[in-house]
Amino acid sequence: MGCCVSTNSDSSANRVARWRSTGIVALRDTKLKALFFLPLESIRTLDLTNNKIGIIFLTLLQVLANNIIQSLPTNIGDLRTLKILTLDGNRITYLPDELGSLQMLEKLSISRNSLISLPQTIGDLRNIVLLNVSQNKLKSLPESIGGCIALEELQASENSIDDLPLSICKLVHLKSLLLNNNNIRQLPQNLLKECKALQSISLHDNPISMDQFQQMDGFEEFESRRRKKFDKQIDSNVMMSSTALDEGLDRR
Repeated sequence: MGCCVSTNSDSSANRVARWRSTGIVALRDTKLKALFFLPLESIRTLDLTNNKIGIIFLTLLQVLANNIIQSLPTNIGDLRTLKILTLDGNRITYLPDELGSLQMLEKLSISRNSLISLPQTIGDLRNIVLLNVSQNKLKSLPESIGGCIALEELQASENSIDDLPLSICKLVHLKSLLLNNNNIRQLPQNLLKECKALQSISLHDNPISMDQFQQMDGFEEFESRRRKKFDKQIDSNVMMSSTALDEGLDRR
């Protein structure tokens, strides 16, 4: 079984043989306009960044960043062993419910698209560790997100989110929460108390005040974890940016 792309230079038997032997398909910046994939079980990494792909028919998908994709096929749910899905910089307005069938998915990045909502089935992604939905048009996150029990990093900056669902407090492995440039006026009261692994929150350019944040239950414990994280980096001589000790909120 093999794969076919819409450019003659990439259809040679030699290239397919190389894909089979290495498990790596790298087609960055090749001006592809369409992608037709058949099963190719030996592929471990697929990179199609910076093309002009607008049509995809696939049973294998990993990296399709910076194209012109507007939607995903419903058969994406057949990719049961997929672990990484990167779709940044496309024109996607919605995700199919079948996304929830990707039980092995660990990282989903779909920033810089036009999403107005996330499917409720997002909560079925029990193994997802990183979810990046920044720079979309989201007004809220679904209550079902509390089902993403392995989630460690949630990036949702530059949307129009007003508040967070209470279920986010169930994310006991959550370490980093990025929500810059939204419309958040308050957080779930038990967020800092229940999310005991949380070390970093960034809420710049939101209406919430530092006083509100500091009065939340569990703030002292959170602050202790945050400082311990950076103290450990300093002790390990890890290079940090000038914002490393940023408290995550704008002072008013």
